[in-house]
Amino acid sequence: MKNFIAHTEEIRKEMLEAIDYASSLDDLFKQIPVKIEQFKLNKPLSELEVQKKIKTLAKKNKTEYACFIGGGVYNKFVPAAIDYIAKRFEFLTAYTPYQPEISQGTLQVIYEYQTMISRLTGMDIANASMYDAASACAEAILMSHRIGKGKKNKVLISNKLNPEYFETIKTYLWAEGIDYETFDNYPENIGDYCSVLVQYPDYWGEINEIKKTDTILIVCANLSALSIIKPPIEADIVVGDIQPLGIPMSFGGPHAGYMACKETYMRQMPGRLVGRTVDKEGNQAFTLTIQTREQHIKREKATSNICSNQSLIALMATLYLSLLGEKGFKQTGIISANLAHALSRMLKGKGINTISKNFFNEFVIEVENADEFLNKLKENNILGGIKIDDKRILVCTTEMNTQEDIVNYIEAI
Repeated sequence: MKNFIAHTEEIRKEMLEAIDYASSLDDLFKQIPVKIEQFKLNKPLSELEVQKKIKTLAKKNKTEYACFIGGGVYNKFVPAAIDYIAKRFEFLTAYTPYQPEISQGTLQVIYEYQTMISRLTGMDIANASMYDAASACAEAILMSHRIGKGKKNKVLISNKLNPEYFETIKTYLWAEGIDYETFDNYPENIGDYCSVLVQYPDYWGEINEIKKTDTILIVCANLSALSIIKPPIEADIVVGDIQPLGIPMSFGGPHAGYMACKETYMRQMPGRLVGRTVDKEGNQAFTLTIQTREQHIKREKATSNICSNQSLIALMATLYLSLLGEKGFKQTGIISANLAHALSRMLKGKGINTISKNFFNEFVIEVENADEFLNKLKENNILGGIKIDDKRILVCTTEMNTQEDIVNYIEAI
């Protein structure tokens, strides 16, 4: 959040020199074809012809795979009611509900979402959602830096953090001039860092003990796992992705992130929060309360330039938790964990060891050749996991898998 000043001529010149492609903006835009013939498009089709062509192309896709891929995006059961309700015209918008007098329904949903996230994570308060887990992790580090008033300009990050999250974090920290270090084992003396970031369970699926630290502790937590394991109450800030809560994989998006924290840090939280109050007639009412972004307060006091919460995705997560209830949500966690441990045991019987020792529904296995192993499974309509390196694979199960899927997995290898 350095400034919000538009690009100057000097900045534009520097950017053009960096890409070494044009001497001016006009030269840059001249690269865009101006005649439709240059695009080499096929002849126009009627609506009926387009439908037939798309269906023909779609038949080439192979979609009937048993999925054992996790790593941040999970194949979860999505009740049909979620899609039906979320696409109603009352909800189907990304617009932030600024006018409480006409947005009580949306505001109440967001308030309920915040409450559910707080309960799941064991934190005092949650905001009205973030873009995704990666940016939520990065924003949490910037938040910890503000809490420390910038006196500690370095953050400590676990090596077992999702590598895609780490790439996003590095970009944020580079822009803010914050240094980082990584670690394998939980260090003892961390007072020189503005915060420590760990994943729970970590990227390899292991559930490590969350210890209170001498600095701000940020935990990136899998909400599905929190259905049956202890919430990270020792943390100061908890972040992650809400995709496991009834959000389709959708080729990687759109998803949404969450952020929750202890009440003492509430005013440093990015985004906005919905609060509950009463109107002048004494009726329950909801409204946006804390809004710490640049559109609402003095720009130099803004905590982030996040311009839109993912309220529609947050609505879907709220519907998911409401439909499943506490019992159903816990049951999905138990099923996922049982299937994962059953698969791990059966793999061990085939001479394939599980590296992860204490895991929920994801674990790392060691094989002779990862590419060959995964290709053999794919030939049998099984997506066997995520390749970590030449000999290690991250495998995941959810309630969408079956005992038959596991047997097929074993037989295919």
